[in-house]
Amino acid sequence: MGIKIIASNKKAFHDFFIDEVYEAGLVLTGTEVKSLRQTKVNLKEAFCRVKDGEVFINNMHISPYEQGGRENPADPTRVRKLLLHREEIDKLTRKVEEKGLSLVPTKIYFKNSRAKIEIGVGRGKKLHDKRESLKSKEADREMAKALKSARREE
Repeated sequence: MGIKIIASNKKAFHDFFIDEVYEAGLVLTGTEVKSLRQTKVNLKEAFCRVKDGEVFINNMHISPYEQGGRENPADPTRVRKLLLHREEIDKLTRKVEEKGLSLVPTKIYFKNSRAKIEIGVGRGKKLHDKRESLKSKEADREMAKALKSARREE
């Protein structure tokens, strides 16, 4: 059936060097899944934590489903559990305990009609790193623009 991307966290790639990514399932209510299908989710301020051998995502905002009524959860930014294999959780726990590494959600999508989230192990960027990555993106854009105009002239 394939993958349908619902939301991606561009801010994560701006603020962090993402070294590894993991795919995790989400524990959601029925109306939250319906809101996800309508792409009413925000990952910008979201972050992940490992607590008591389980991984949780905090501050992920899923807007209440309009036709949900009383079935909607009271808090749209509630803490949600992520579903990972035990060895993946142990690996993530070891990495997070290292200095400067954190778990950042990068995108949320449907894979074979199941809601999945991609979390990355990221190292925080310094201000000069952010400037450098913006310069390289701008240079790539300029190069692509020049190539496009050169092709037109031929």
